[in-house]
Amino acid sequence: MNYKVGVIGIGRVGLPLCLSLNKNGVTAIGFDINQAVIDMVNNKKMPFHETGYDELITKVDFTATSDLSRIKEVENLVITVGTPLLAHIETDLTQLNAVLKSITPHIQEGHNIILRSTVAPKTTMYVHHYLELNTNFKIGKDIFLSFCPERIAEGKALVELETLPQIIGSLDAESGRRAEEIFSKLTKKIFHTNYISAELVKLFNNIFRYINFSISNQFAIIAENFDANIYEILRMTNYEYPRGQISSPGFTAGTCLRKDFGMINETIPYSDLLLNAWKVNEFIPKFLVDKLMLQTPIYGKKIGVLGYSFKNDTDDTRDSLVPKMIRYISREVPSKLMIHEPFINGQLDGVFDNHSLENVLTESDVIFIALNHTPFKQNIKTIIEQAKDNCVFVDYWNVSGNDKIIFSKKNWKK
Repeated sequence: MNYKVGVIGIGRVGLPLCLSLNKNGVTAIGFDINQAVIDMVNNKKMPFHETGYDELITKVDFTATSDLSRIKEVENLVITVGTPLLAHIETDLTQLNAVLKSITPHIQEGHNIILRSTVAPKTTMYVHHYLELNTNFKIGKDIFLSFCPERIAEGKALVELETLPQIIGSLDAESGRRAEEIFSKLTKKIFHTNYISAELVKLFNNIFRYINFSISNQFAIIAENFDANIYEILRMTNYEYPRGQISSPGFTAGTCLRKDFGMINETIPYSDLLLNAWKVNEFIPKFLVDKLMLQTPIYGKKIGVLGYSFKNDTDDTRDSLVPKMIRYISREVPSKLMIHEPFINGQLDGVFDNHSLENVLTESDVIFIALNHTPFKQNIKTIIEQAKDNCVFVDYWNVSGNDKIIFSKKNWKK
């Protein structure tokens, strides 16, 4: 075998893992079905932004391929494809099933298989049963299986892959040992447990953050209902208070936070804290549009939107709440809608034109500051000054420091 690790799916989870393993002396190869991504990687270019990897990819000996027959050259297979949430709160195993079907003919005795992406409870056991039913091998005897979740924050992979503890979920000691042999090259902090507990560790991490952000958003709605200033309240609430800090309100989304509650929620028939957190966070785009409409109509006006990705300083648009807000804006029939996303070149999701910042600022009657991107924060004075004199801003992230969700240019405190 020529490679210690083969990573199936070289996206935002798989590719940083490959490159960091190579950086730490572990031979790795990437597998993917997207030829454009494969070509970029083999030409030493990152297909997306992840801090530190533009330089790293030029230094390591790494290859990507679509040829799954080369699995025979690999000792350990790490599966990183996603398990999204379907519209009716049901985990979607389509991508995982496609991978399992594709790799099963190539699995050989001794292969160690690792699930890496976020999965619903019992998914690893599902893979366990699938492999045993569709091969002649037994898990823990002939081939090996574990769930080893990634818990990195996007943009921090280079650091967090080597600092965060690694959870390894397996049902037999040899599967756990083989997984530890890989991940001990990245971090010395390793915990062993079973499939379910490892799956829940990842889900609980994300759901805890999601619920906490929903509390901040709920507080913002409550404050507005009482005509109180949420930003002033939070400053006083958090100042030198020793029992927990409340986050600032904002869009809460992304491929993990927006869906992971559902992987638990699909197993119960009643409403609960997790579902209610989802409802609060999902309501914010409409909340902002409705609040604007109380002050000024959208109909017939030119609307600008600054930011399109799912969080600040990333080019990742997956499960962003901004498109949802744009749909609510569109329902009110503006004369023109312009979006500017500084971290993306070209069209946005193949749907929207990515306008220049200058065009958005000089033409818009209303501007939604949809993301707290660093370029917006650093240049907020210029952004507001270049806007039309009668422009109205919707600034839920308080990027302007004006302490108002909605304000006009003439009322901005410089």
